[in-house]
Amino acid sequence: MCDDEYTPPRPDLTERQWLDLDDSIVTTGRPAAEPVAGAAGSGVGRRTVLGGAVAGAAALALLPQAAQAAQAARAASGAPVDKFPLPSRPGPGGSYAVLVTGDAGTGNEAQYAVAEAARKVCRTEGVGLAIGLGDNLYENGPESAHDDEFHTKFEKPNTGIDVPWLMVLGNHDCSGLIPGSGGDPSRGDREVAYATTSRRWHMPARYYSTALPAGPGRGAPVVEFFAVDTNPVASTVTQLDPYFRWDGPYMREQRRWLDSALTASRATWKIVIGHHPYLNNGKHGSAGSYDGFTIGHYTSGVHLRELYEEVVCGRADLILSGHDHTQQILEPTKRSRGTRQIVCGTAGKKGDGKAHDDQPARWQDFGQHGFMVMKVSTGKLTIDAYTVDVATATATRVHRFTSTSALRARS
Repeated sequence: MCDDEYTPPRPDLTERQWLDLDDSIVTTGRPAAEPVAGAAGSGVGRRTVLGGAVAGAAALALLPQAAQAAQAARAASGAPVDKFPLPSRPGPGGSYAVLVTGDAGTGNEAQYAVAEAARKVCRTEGVGLAIGLGDNLYENGPESAHDDEFHTKFEKPNTGIDVPWLMVLGNHDCSGLIPGSGGDPSRGDREVAYATTSRRWHMPARYYSTALPAGPGRGAPVVEFFAVDTNPVASTVTQLDPYFRWDGPYMREQRRWLDSALTASRATWKIVIGHHPYLNNGKHGSAGSYDGFTIGHYTSGVHLRELYEEVVCGRADLILSGHDHTQQILEPTKRSRGTRQIVCGTAGKKGDGKAHDDQPARWQDFGQHGFMVMKVSTGKLTIDAYTVDVATATATRVHRFTSTSALRARS
């Protein structure tokens, strides 16, 4: 959820239980069982605010009917999509250049300004691949695989960044009754379906891997990206569909896949990309204590922390995440066993300007829009962090991080 959104008053509520809480919680922070004198009639209720948001989103989804119908007709025709191809060899300098963005899909001035600034940098740096770290369509995700918001909040702003975009699902892409709750993971299937009709959007499944080769006949890949769906184990409400529960078939299948894929990978650099971070100094906090919660199967993200620590840490070089509207290049910790957390969620929204935790950091920014560019070769990985002035749509490189030793080389 975003900096200006609600978080549950206690962990492991269903969306209906949250909506049925007494309106007094909005102004007093207390449930109906704790009446407070003078609370009645004060403020606007959670049900009113969130119900209005859901109704408004549904109404907006009906407006661009002509555009939706045209896109649906193209999809129904069965015509193959001329997709931008994945890069097949490193660039002239021996590196792949990759744009990294997150939490972009607002459709607001900031998103368009960040995309314009990134477009200029991509041209200069020879970017051949981009990554979208979730929350691709605020606030509720797509209403269908042909929702016009795919155009206004992805295709249009990113015109000119004509490369494949490795996309992952964010909590807003999987909204249920409550925007950003992650309460209906099945909605993510609409984004997978959209990938079949878009030249840019690359999402062959809800979780998948993509390897970039060293070149024809040159052996092991330079880098492999492992895109994961973190929503069922990081939602702010209890999952009601047994398939998507934290311990249900979907997460068991995904865990087995990720474990096997990391084991089988021969890539020099292994990078896991998922919306929710493992470590984080921003407002939302780290997995296991999201938004200050430390109990329950949901809300806190405790089972996502387990997934990271038991399957990813010590095996992947980086975890790339959005969710928090900040940019952070954090240092590995004893728990992460050499795996480094990168947070980049400022392409459409920005944070509150201050740190909320003290995880060791190489560099971090909590109050500006921006993006990152990663350059990766067999012998070196570099990340350049950029901030963007929205008024002028100009980017400034503010930090460079370089590593010359992948975990695989050190093991």
